[in-house]
Amino acid sequence: MPTWHAAREVLLAGSLLAGCGMQPPEHPIFADGRATAPAGDTMFGLTHAGLGGLEVHDRRTGTIDTIGVGILASPWHVEFQLGHWWVSDVDQGRPSVAVLTLDGRVERRYDLWRRGAVPHQFAVLPDGRLIVETRDGLLAVTGDSAASFVQFRPTPVSGFLISARGGVVHALPDRHITLYNQFGSIRWRVDWPWDESLIVSDLEVDSNGRLHVLTAVPVRGFFRVYSPTPETGEIVLWSDSSSYASFTINRFGNLWADSSRKRR
Repeated sequence: MPTWHAAREVLLAGSLLAGCGMQPPEHPIFADGRATAPAGDTMFGLTHAGLGGLEVHDRRTGTIDTIGVGILASPWHVEFQLGHWWVSDVDQGRPSVAVLTLDGRVERRYDLWRRGAVPHQFAVLPDGRLIVETRDGLLAVTGDSAASFVQFRPTPVSGFLISARGGVVHALPDRHITLYNQFGSIRWRVDWPWDESLIVSDLEVDSNGRLHVLTAVPVRGFFRVYSPTPETGEIVLWSDSSSYASFTINRFGNLWADSSRKRR
């Protein structure tokens, strides 16, 4: 398994490859219904059911390092921001977000239980503020303090959050999808574009900055990915339907279901 020093070298190598226009041809964006988290052009983080840790994948060599074992109880959403892995967790019913160094040490843990935050939904702004969803809106958490980021009327279902374009994308089912800048102002908003049979499962921003929405149709037993443009929110790309919740994209924007990533 690679050490954290090796992981750091891979990240630096990925930046050099990107500068030369040499990027790995494929990027898994969803694996078994969970979004991956790109770290540069050659690595990504991934959680999966039953793993109390974070898998760090090297896309060039195919090697996997598992960090955070014994620290994370039930992780799900992960982002690589500000040189750290940010991972949502729930331990004995208490939601939190752990900030891990490259070698898997906990640098900070945000306890979200008292803030009424929706488990596993967060985004990280460039200034380090943690954005979480509560019943009444989005909350910006800084250290031990918190302030309202965006307010909206209560909804019977929770939304989905992810960092994008220096701000956050918030998908609120049956209402709208919105890109907010770092000040909480709307860059764009589109009305919820799908009928009630589609259920959002997760959001992803790939290594090229493209936004993807994983949806499911339970009554038909299939999944599909829609890709809004980060500039306007218009749906510009979508996948074929698949019985597997695993999808891959390449640098040219070709998107396909990837049954090889389905865990047995």
